[in-house]
Amino acid sequence: MRILKEKVVAITGASSGMGKAIAIELAQNGAKVILGARRAEQLQQIVEEIMSNGGEAASAQINVKNKSDLVRLCNTAVEQYGKLDVIVNNAGVSQLSRIDELDMDGWEEMIDINLRGVLYGMAAAIPIFKQQQSGHIVNIISTSGLKVVPMQGVYAGTKNAIRTIGEAFRQESDGNIRITGISPGFVKTDFADNIKNKEMKTAIQKGMQQIAINPIAIANAVIYAISQPDDVEIGDIVIRPSKQN
Repeated sequence: MRILKEKVVAITGASSGMGKAIAIELAQNGAKVILGARRAEQLQQIVEEIMSNGGEAASAQINVKNKSDLVRLCNTAVEQYGKLDVIVNNAGVSQLSRIDELDMDGWEEMIDINLRGVLYGMAAAIPIFKQQQSGHIVNIISTSGLKVVPMQGVYAGTKNAIRTIGEAFRQESDGNIRITGISPGFVKTDFADNIKNKEMKTAIQKGMQQIAINPIAIANAVIYAISQPDDVEIGDIVIRPSKQN
């Protein structure tokens, strides 16, 4: 069933993992998708895969650290398809360590991507949504922060910041622009590959191997949230493996 009725959706971090799954599943359900990420070659491969299966897709090479790149991603949607219905702020990074280890480079990377990158995505989409008098922001957050544990302090902090910002935006909105936060637990992706702390990288990868769920589950949560009637807003979705503590 093509349940999304030609919605136009921009997705950050779309070259792999959850972003890729979201793009493919949305396209299969009738959405026109604009994929944004740093890896242009992977983006193009996904676009070609979607189009070969009868879907509609475009891509823009972006880095969510750059405000102008997010504006370009949203403008690509409008130029290509005449509108933007949804932005999925999916790009994220994790550097896990004790706070007293003072991994300030890791802190800055998480703040730049997980926090600033989401704000930049929202800032790029909101003017378009205001002009259209409709739009939907979907922020991919994390179960980190819902359960605060050692080694994840700053990472969870960036995720909880987005949770807080999303709730404030919901209260400020007149209902024309909806906002949804989706918090995944362990998902089968390459997310752990960039973790510098070897002990934490091994632990996260082991957890993924044992209990992680398919990223299609996250894509289905996005579809559920954005396919609701205009007067229905899905605020928060927590989606984790049934065996995750």
